[in-house]
Amino acid sequence: MLMRIVMAALIAGALAGTLVFAGHMWKTTPLILHAEVFENQGGAHTHGHEDPAAANKAAAAHDHGSHDHGGDGAFSPEDGFERNAFTLLSDIITAIGFAFILIGTMALSGRHVGWRSGMIWGLCGYAAFYLAPAVGLAPELPGMAAADLVSRQTWWLGTATATATALGLMFFAPGHLWKVAAVILLALPHIVGAPHPTGAHGSVPPELAAQFAVATLAITGLFWMALGSLGGYFFDRFGDTA
Repeated sequence: MLMRIVMAALIAGALAGTLVFAGHMWKTTPLILHAEVFENQGGAHTHGHEDPAAANKAAAAHDHGSHDHGGDGAFSPEDGFERNAFTLLSDIITAIGFAFILIGTMALSGRHVGWRSGMIWGLCGYAAFYLAPAVGLAPELPGMAAADLVSRQTWWLGTATATATALGLMFFAPGHLWKVAAVILLALPHIVGAPHPTGAHGSVPPELAAQFAVATLAITGLFWMALGSLGGYFFDRFGDTA
């Protein structure tokens, strides 16, 4: 069973990570490069009629080594091949990590999972790890105003955990009382509220931030559907082989 989970997670995660990398290169990376133009200029210009393609080229040609982005000498990959290679690596590693969580949960459920039911599992992961947190904390571009990082990470982790637990209670726990508890868990993080900056303004135009949020919403949804379907398929396939 352990090898079955490991092999299914590695293969499904690698394939889904490559797929989401393609989506990032197609839609979100150009938006990030565009936002970095505003971040580096500190919002000094409005660029109300700036051509996005020209802005992206300017960002791609920007030398990150000539600026201090964090003041601590942190490593930053060069634009171009090196940056894209690290994006691919991080996408695959992240996808494999989520695949272990998703397929491990499938195994613990004790239910038969194929590619169709795996897609449902993937959509539940999408709801827990993206949709619910995004209600309070929208995806952020470079240069956007944001609250303290630790506060945001803590709220995100609590929201994801509460949502995943609530979905588990809805699908697996018998009795109406558990369903009521699930609804309370779903609402609790949003009643508490996500941390937001006070009195701070980012340099990124709201239109660009909206485009990024929509693109991330679509790409992440496709990623989780693919991860669930691939995870269910390979988990079932390796079970038949065993």
